[in-house]
Amino acid sequence: MLVIPLRPGDEWAATSTSQSVPENGILSEGAIQFAILAEWNAIRGACGAVRWWRSAIADVHGAMRAANSLLGQSLMPQSYDLEMKYRRAVDLGSIRVLDGGMASELEFLGADISGPLWSAHVLEEQPEKVMAVHRAYLEAGAEVLLTASYQVSRRGYAEFGLAAARADQALLRSVELAVAARREFAGRKILIAASLGPFGAALHNGAEYRGDYECSFAELVNFHRERISVLAESEADLLAFETLPSLEEARAIGVALEPWPEVAAWFCFNCPDGRAERLQVAHGELLRECASLAASFPQTVAVGINCTQPRWLSLLLPELKAASDKPIVVYPNSGEGWDAEARCWTESETGSGAPEDFGTQARAWFDAGAQIVGGCCRTRPEHIRQVAAASGA
Repeated sequence: MLVIPLRPGDEWAATSTSQSVPENGILSEGAIQFAILAEWNAIRGACGAVRWWRSAIADVHGAMRAANSLLGQSLMPQSYDLEMKYRRAVDLGSIRVLDGGMASELEFLGADISGPLWSAHVLEEQPEKVMAVHRAYLEAGAEVLLTASYQVSRRGYAEFGLAAARADQALLRSVELAVAARREFAGRKILIAASLGPFGAALHNGAEYRGDYECSFAELVNFHRERISVLAESEADLLAFETLPSLEEARAIGVALEPWPEVAAWFCFNCPDGRAERLQVAHGELLRECASLAASFPQTVAVGINCTQPRWLSLLLPELKAASDKPIVVYPNSGEGWDAEARCWTESETGSGAPEDFGTQARAWFDAGAQIVGGCCRTRPEHIRQVAAASGA
């Protein structure tokens, strides 16, 4: 007998699988089917109750925060931290090595990522290649896998006539593939971080490197909340909000996360050339201000930088350290330059892109306070192998 409380005002629900057992001890097929169905209904009811209570808790907490703001004082005992009580446990303590670029590595493996949905095309059409990339990074020493979901969103899919359900399925599929790769390396501590690109990534016009969106704050919140609602029920250990260009988008994500106090997340900002030397993110706000805001969210387990040229990290890492006491994660690009006319990557003053050079720089980033180091665009498994060696892990 399974008894579950549904919600205030409802009757208690009970489901029993007890059936009369024949004298010969053999249950009929119908009796077995009935028992399975009864248990399944009980499980569904329990899950629904959990979701309802979680939403109610989030609503109460939101109301308390609003009251705190109006009254200028806390209605919640200082010793009781609701978010920490319900946050999914994620231990980053021993983690040092993140994986490298996904889309660029898929391209190296012969995948076509020229379409607007980028690596999402491969996720749906050639999942074995995504698995191969995950496997290669784990073999190189990665302890965190980013899923192939950066470009996946309902808005991005809708632009090409694809249903919202298909985008949701792709998000879940990306986690499933990473989890499957992790199972091949039993005995190692490996975390799965669900990769979530900014709103600009769904616009397919490079806006994530500028942050000049033409949308309301409510639209930003809804864009992120749609994906969070899907991934909150997945096997991902945390959500990785990446290439964030602005303070406003980080604030919108914080609001979007409110119904899920148990979900762990990290926030990584993009500091392009022309902004990085002024200690700014793409839209122009100070990196320190952005990281401080992100660190204030109860779900945040780390803050950092990604998709930025390696040469700027020595300048930017002190800003992250000054912003909070959260662990710092950095995963810059390889350091190569992009020749827009020839449409190819080249060596430049920003670096050669050589794995050995990347490993040397990674050692300096660890020394400067980064806890977790990986790679973004154009970094490959050999780059991550060099990072693992530099980590001393």
